Amino acid sequence: MVEFGIFVLMQQRGYHQRPDQILRNAVEQTVHADQAGFDTAWYAEHHFSNYCLCPSPLMMVAHCAPLTRRIRLGSAVCVLPLYHPARLMAEAGFADVVSNGRLEFGIGAGYQEFEFERFGVKLADAPETFSEFLDVLPMGMGEKIFEYHGKHLNFPPTSIAMRAQQSPIPLWLATGNPAVQARAMREGHSLFVTALLNGQDKLASLRQSLEAVAAKESHDLAKTRVALLRCAFASDRKSEIDEFLECALYQRRISESLRDRRAQSDDGYMIREEKRATDPTIESLRAALPVGSVEQVIERMVQEIRILRPTHVALQTQLGDFDQATMLRQIELWGSRIIPAVRRELGDLMPATVEAAMA
Repeated sequence: MVEFGIFVLMQQRGYHQRPDQILRNAVEQTVHADQAGFDTAWYAEHHFSNYCLCPSPLMMVAHCAPLTRRIRLGSAVCVLPLYHPARLMAEAGFADVVSNGRLEFGIGAGYQEFEFERFGVKLADAPETFSEFLDVLPMGMGEKIFEYHGKHLNFPPTSIAMRAQQSPIPLWLATGNPAVQARAMREGHSLFVTALLNGQDKLASLRQSLEAVAAKESHDLAKTRVALLRCAFASDRKSEIDEFLECALYQRRISESLRDRRAQSDDGYMIREEKRATDPTIESLRAALPVGSVEQVIERMVQEIRILRPTHVALQTQLGDFDQATMLRQIELWGSRIIPAVRRELGDLMPATVEAAMA
């Protein structure tokens, strides 16, 4: 059975959105997702700009844990080079305990130099630092005493006092790097991938890439959990879908400007949205993404899952300044109609090996 989650980015498109309200909206979305039967709520991490107001996914997990009953709570992702690993491991353990073993620990190397500079960390060192973190995290969270000496991380014999309830904590690696994907397969970690705002051709390419990595490692890809981050929206009202797609385009523009180190701001904080010749059109987004009527979205999601064969689909629920009331109705719609229908259509698509891994 394919799992479904919500991905909460907590964007502030303008000063008409108050930071406190953005936070409360994210919490309310989580509670609704729990009630609607979603499997996981994922929280992003970013700093110093309106692109994302969540500075700590693990704090969101700890805050939402007592407000929810059964939904698992995850980081997507903690940007490892911006942390000291000892504090990160202790806080992950804390979040897992207070959530009664519901933490999904997503990690990544980061990409926004804007953030790295303000933490005094070199983005160029991120791949090496991330690799050493991958050495240390299983040791620190799984062994009573551990020791590690690397180029970037150094630990004398050390014990993490606040230990996780789960053993081991599920580790998700958000990466498009084949070498890191290969390591995830070898070490039994899960993978987080995205097609961004591209269509089914990109999903097919992702699947081919994962299969190639698995083949090189002589690894059965069915034994690796794969999560797909996807923007999707169901409505019979074209104007509502257009608004969702326009917010998706906004997010793409801001993300690319930060990634390409060309972000501009008029006041030092609010990033200016700038159109580019390479922007997709609303119509091209409509063709590429699972948007449309309930029946159209069900059909499209089934097609996409058959192409990529993920074990988990994380739906982006908050884009730009998209209306909160509409978003909550969307969460309820997916829980009551779309997800059950998609699962019925897929039937026994999931291999038994993955079903066992997900249990």
